[in-house]
Amino acid sequence: MSEKKTPAFVMLISALVLSALAACNTTAGIGRDVESVGDAIEDSAESAK
Repeated sequence: MSEKKTPAFVMLISALVLSALAACNTTAGIGRDVESVGDAIEDSAESAK
């Protein structure tokens, strides 16, 4: 990827970030989402042992 970011790329990243934040609604929601992902990874790792 070139050093100069295109406006379309910046808009795409902005839309993805805003969509993720809108899905969570609040900072607490983001924390719960991240925690649930971490728990799922931990459970998968434990079951793979």
